[in-house]
Amino acid sequence: MPHRFRKLFWPLITLALLFLGACQSSTAPDTPTTTPSPEGLAVVSETATETPVAYLPPATSAPAAEPDAYPPADAQGGSEAAYPAGTGTATPAPMCTPPSCAEGEVYHCPGDCPGGCGTVCATPTPASQDGQELTFSGENAFTYLEDQMAFGPRYPGSQGHGAVSDYIIQQLQTLGWETEVQPLTYQGVQGRNVIGRANQGVGPIIILGAHYDTRRIAEHSADEEDRDDPVPGAVDGASGVAVLLELARTLDLEDVPREIWLAFFDMEDQGGGGMPGWEWIVGSTYMAENLTVTPEAMILVDMVGDADQQLYYEGHSDPALRRELWRIAGELGYGEAFIPEMKYTITDDHVPFTRRGIPAVDIIDFDYPYWHTVEDTADKASPDSLLRPGRTLEVWLEEHVE
Repeated sequence: MPHRFRKLFWPLITLALLFLGACQSSTAPDTPTTTPSPEGLAVVSETATETPVAYLPPATSAPAAEPDAYPPADAQGGSEAAYPAGTGTATPAPMCTPPSCAEGEVYHCPGDCPGGCGTVCATPTPASQDGQELTFSGENAFTYLEDQMAFGPRYPGSQGHGAVSDYIIQQLQTLGWETEVQPLTYQGVQGRNVIGRANQGVGPIIILGAHYDTRRIAEHSADEEDRDDPVPGAVDGASGVAVLLELARTLDLEDVPREIWLAFFDMEDQGGGGMPGWEWIVGSTYMAENLTVTPEAMILVDMVGDADQQLYYEGHSDPALRRELWRIAGELGYGEAFIPEMKYTITDDHVPFTRRGIPAVDIIDFDYPYWHTVEDTADKASPDSLLRPGRTLEVWLEEHVE
């Protein structure tokens, strides 16, 4: 090699090697990265628990005789052992915030986090805002209703059923309520009641209840081809849960001289052929039969979201407590919706408690034309319909319970 070329040889070789190395690094696969989930959030479990949903048509039997005074003399205070063994503190899997959610919103979805299946984002509302007293909001309650509807059908064994119970647990925990689950098995199917507790030991227990499951079949649908489809459950399911979650957010517990349980019942609405061989009100029956304390009262909120709301007296409900609640509603200006006249006697989630001698009231709109149909959708509900029973219960607990 001539000397003049030898001088250029080694620099050219060095440049060539550097160029080849750069090309190889640019085509190498990226190293996988992980995004840690934020603390304090929780992920919905992919395994859906199974549950039946229950509504009974009006019963023909006359209601049992009820005491005419409230509260009962034998009501007991709270207890650490209120349930039998097997009930435990709820520990849902962690939730994460995917890129598609706005900052501060929560990812409610089975699967890997972040990313994965269709996202449902819901912003948990803090229990207080700058120290100001909160009041029940129909609009905020309606958001809770819409969140539930985003999970799709919530009948036993469906993915939405497991997701919505985890959602309830997460909301209660975000709002500072001690949250427990009460597992149960019926017809070989696993289910769970969810219970939020506050003011423990403050006084006798008052239970506010609603069912969270939806019916497997929409047998009252106008089109025969729709009758085997599941009920969406906006009014029949989501509306009662929405009222309880908004009460969890806004109740001023310092003004409530009672221990409060928010009971979200499973397996309520599968009787009458909803699922073959199932009875109605399975979850509430299990809870009532396994109580080791005697609550002072139980109030059920069911099918209250109907935009054309008509809340009549229900026949199995305690007369004295029923009159008090309807009177408070009238004083709040809700007299057109709270109609103090007897119309229906219904086997619903309050009945297992009345059987134990616990004063119980069913706040229910049974004149809902979309009951057990595929048309039980969010457009049939309204924020005002959630406001009226919610605000009535809020005022009763904060201002009238002594």
